[in-house]
Amino acid sequence: MIKVSVIGATGYAGIELVRLLYSHPHVQLIHLVSQSFAEQPISHVYPNFKGLLDKACSKLDIDKIADESDVVFTSLPHGISNNVIPALYDKGKKVIDLSGDFRYKSVEVYEKWYGTRHVRPDLLQTSVYGLPELHREEIKKARLIGNPGCYPTCAILGLAPLVKHELIDLNSIIIDAKSGATGAGREPSQGLHFCEVDENVKAYKVATHRHTSEIEQELSILAQKEVILSFTPHLLPVKRGILSTIYANLKAPLSFDAVYNLYNEFYANEPFIVLHPEGSLPEIKYVNGSNNCHIGFVTDKRTHRIVVVAAIDNLIKGAGGQAVQNMNILFGLEETAGLRNPGWYL
Repeated sequence: MIKVSVIGATGYAGIELVRLLYSHPHVQLIHLVSQSFAEQPISHVYPNFKGLLDKACSKLDIDKIADESDVVFTSLPHGISNNVIPALYDKGKKVIDLSGDFRYKSVEVYEKWYGTRHVRPDLLQTSVYGLPELHREEIKKARLIGNPGCYPTCAILGLAPLVKHELIDLNSIIIDAKSGATGAGREPSQGLHFCEVDENVKAYKVATHRHTSEIEQELSILAQKEVILSFTPHLLPVKRGILSTIYANLKAPLSFDAVYNLYNEFYANEPFIVLHPEGSLPEIKYVNGSNNCHIGFVTDKRTHRIVVVAAIDNLIKGAGGQAVQNMNILFGLEETAGLRNPGWYL
């Protein structure tokens, strides 16, 4: 059994990670760290665990966690992970971080978009961007994994085949993405009150969202040249799920079948990528509760554009599920272990 600890276990991403790890056939949960709920059973904080998991949350003790864990998941706000992870890494631990602190190759890009100094820029050269569909071989050998953001996971997977094969004008990419309210975390704020979110849809952080830089980094690596794009996130009046509608100009006319075959080849044998046939497009109802990413597209002959629609559950493929997928790869397990579930639909 893999001895696993979760730091930041009581946030939305953290508790979804705990839920997935609890059911994992090869995992033993060791420490559930929560400064806010220390010494309280996790089942008191989240009653859905009653009668199943009554382990008490604990305060952060780096030495104890390092001594008793094979791998540590950190689900903390950016900047805080920045301080915790180096201590664990220096003790020889495998770490999978769900914050943005170790997703970047460039410290300058991180500090520009996050507005804070990175305390261990040397580790950015060591960390691996944990998107298995693109970096599986690197993940196998990593000791520090920067688990991707939810918006970037959806957008990158939707665009990767087109960018890799140079089929679109890289200067024309527009990503219109919509997320459920859990994407903003559990910390209370006025903008997330029920009366603010219900029966409403709003754009936010237009042209300034941090995930823009993360998407650009990965697409630039695929393109082998700098990619600059427009990314606009929206808040939906739902709990979870991301739907990204992505627009780009085609360099040459392409039929649906040609694009489908390209995606099918690019994602051959990828267990969590689901491609939609012509006339069908993804919906968040299809993916919520699963680690799947559904992708569909339309080739618009009139405008010479392609419109790609991608959907994920922001808390699973966009956070905890992808983290578990990375752990499975890291420890040589079946990649789908603990994750082979269909979406809830209802």
